[in-house]
Amino acid sequence: MHNRGRLLIACSDRPGIVAAIARFLFECGANIVHSDQHSTDPWGGQFLMRVDFELPDLVRRTPELVRDFDRKVATPFAMSWRLAHAGRRKRLAVFVSREEHCLLELLWQQRSGDLQADVVAVISNHPDLEPVAAQWNVPFHHVPVQASDRGAAEAQHNEILSDGIDAVILARYMQIVSAAFVERWRNRIINIHHSFLPAFVGAKPYTQAYERGVKLIGATAHYVTEELDAGPIIEQDVQRVDHRHRAADLRRIGRQVERMVLARAVRWHVEDRVLVHGNKTVVFD
Repeated sequence: MHNRGRLLIACSDRPGIVAAIARFLFECGANIVHSDQHSTDPWGGQFLMRVDFELPDLVRRTPELVRDFDRKVATPFAMSWRLAHAGRRKRLAVFVSREEHCLLELLWQQRSGDLQADVVAVISNHPDLEPVAAQWNVPFHHVPVQASDRGAAEAQHNEILSDGIDAVILARYMQIVSAAFVERWRNRIINIHHSFLPAFVGAKPYTQAYERGVKLIGATAHYVTEELDAGPIIEQDVQRVDHRHRAADLRRIGRQVERMVLARAVRWHVEDRVLVHGNKTVVFD
């Protein structure tokens, strides 16, 4: 993957976009190995594209490639775009509170090779999961959050995250982040929550769900925005339940769904498969 590049592109749709991209890569000596595209409307909608290509000596040639693509293709088509190196493993900071299931899933998928990224920091407002991080040799940072002074905690967060972090994962982190933090990490903060929201807000949502006799347990992974739990959705899943399941069963099933949904969302993000369009996402295969 050392010479594998990815172009992520968004612009107004019009004829000739794909041809211009393919021609540019051909003239550079690149070979396209995978390409996905989507148009919200072929006549004036938004065009989104992900292209994987192989190019000998990609790292050295990147500055030249970026300059020429911007001049020859991106500017004429008024594109929003970026070039990613597929061979570079992204660095993740995982925020947690007291629940470990989502963190453990990410760590396991990293070890097994299913997640092409490295968890390089675990940050928590409680000390409970420090032994878990220690078992996986990941630095643990206990940063208490005081309701009267959230800015002090966030200043510590920013200092930790200054060490080349690519994405922030809220793995059942039970604190609200500020609008300034969201802006700094726009479309790079992924959160997981149960899909009962907003029907069952507040404490003990699974108990509330049990008392209402729900028939589906679900989870949603999304990018974080200033509006609570309303950002662009990356992945969702559900599990059917029935009257035989007690509140403890719902919590157990909910944890299983949450950890898998979050892991898929993080994997797609680090593989540059997710493009944000407004408050929606396009997730390429």
